[in-house]
Amino acid sequence: MLVYPSETYTDSKLLELISKDDRAAFTELYNRYWDKIFAVAMHRLDDEHEAEEVVQEVFLSIWQRRESIQLTHTFATYLSVAVKYKIINHLARQQRKQQHIDYLAITAPYTEDSTGQWLSEKELQQQLEQCVSMLPEKCRIVFLLSREEGKTNAQIASELNISEKTVEAHMTKALRTLRKTLNVSIPVLLYLLDK
Repeated sequence: MLVYPSETYTDSKLLELISKDDRAAFTELYNRYWDKIFAVAMHRLDDEHEAEEVVQEVFLSIWQRRESIQLTHTFATYLSVAVKYKIINHLARQQRKQQHIDYLAITAPYTEDSTGQWLSEKELQQQLEQCVSMLPEKCRIVFLLSREEGKTNAQIASELNISEKTVEAHMTKALRTLRKTLNVSIPVLLYLLDK
């Protein structure tokens, strides 16, 4: 297997080779950045197994999208945003699971139809997740940083190196798209987002 010496091949050159199905170039990028993004994931998740899973998901996504990845910043910046997004998704999934368990524990003794209610809410939540995953990448990241991490527009703007106006535009677009796709009113959408 061909090996690419680190000092001669830039990240951009390796990405170009990866887009042509070059596995050795992918391995070089993987080895170059695995420790760094694992450290970020470990710091946020505080669980070695979950951190490894997130890192694997990031690299799998890069390989699957190798032909269409277009960088506007450095590859390191792209990875940093990608790992944050995966962590947000991971934590959101865990939180939703726990909330459903808590919800069932609270309502089961009092409601005969708790299972039916939980299922319809669960279906709506799944539809919401699917709609969020179909938002354009930057729009989705802004939306998740706001809704799942509770960051302000100013914090998001600073983290992603964009203006607050751009953050607002992404949020407006995300909410409009979700409301339209799910065919629900704004209060219902906000209720789902707060679950």
